[in-house]
Amino acid sequence: MALSSDILRGYTDTILLKCLSEGDSYGYQMIKQIARLSNGALELKEPTLYTAFRRLSQDGLIDSYWGDEQSGARRRYYRLTEKGLERLISEQQAWLETRRTLDLLLLNNPAEAQSI
Repeated sequence: MALSSDILRGYTDTILLKCLSEGDSYGYQMIKQIARLSNGALELKEPTLYTAFRRLSQDGLIDSYWGDEQSGARRRYYRLTEKGLERLISEQQAWLETRRTLDLLLLNNPAEAQSI
């Protein structure tokens, strides 16, 4: 079953914050990491990624810096700020509450949703 693009669109920033919580990264690497972690179900396009990076940076949730590459092109790396970590934690909590509510509304057996 395909993932809902509406749901994914609403969580793109949170997904990127989660990736950066594991360490600094650059765009192409993050696209590949997200595709791998989602078993290919989510493949971010570069314009979506870089638009999100600009938004997250303007909000003070991430910083960027140029890497010092010995071979190949220099890469712009992104890192999570303290404010970004706080937002990630808040969004993760909101996701759990949203998931519980949707499970109650959509699952055949609401008792299953309460145990999640």
